[in-house]
Amino acid sequence: MKTQQTVPPIPSSVPTPESAWAYMQECNRFLTEKFAETDKKISKILGEWSNNFGQITEEYFFNSFEKGQKNFFGERFDDIKKNLKGAETDDEYDILLINGESLGIIEVKFKAHKNDIEVVLKKAETFRINFPKYSNHKIYLGLASMSFYPELELACKENGIAVIKQVGDTVVIIDEGLKAY
Repeated sequence: MKTQQTVPPIPSSVPTPESAWAYMQECNRFLTEKFAETDKKISKILGEWSNNFGQITEEYFFNSFEKGQKNFFGERFDDIKKNLKGAETDDEYDILLINGESLGIIEVKFKAHKNDIEVVLKKAETFRINFPKYSNHKIYLGLASMSFYPELELACKENGIAVIKQVGDTVVIIDEGLKAY
């Protein structure tokens, strides 16, 4: 059984300034070590929690497209894939819709942020590097999230990226200004 470590015991002799300083140093070392252990445990829990939210969000949007008509960006897609990893770059493509002429690459975030737009735009470039057999396909981009704010939606539209969000029990796709890459 593991014994509980406690703060170093207070010396029983009459403290001198040197012994008091040494005791404070030992207590500081002990507390610093304990705080570091606690920080690691909390970081691990928060990381697992965050990953779970991300996986749930990806599953929600993937299932919505898979069970839906697969009509997106004004086109019908024959195939859907998730979590496709690149061979040449470290990119991962959360949801991929495929037909003979076009692709829909959808980046999924639990809570999207304006910084995610650069990530989405990069996916069009790296996809062709990772999968050259699709080099002649038109690529449409989408950002799916459970949470959007007005400035983010506007930035998506300005960059030709579809906004895909949950509204109540349905998935809403806003693809005005959509651009083929």
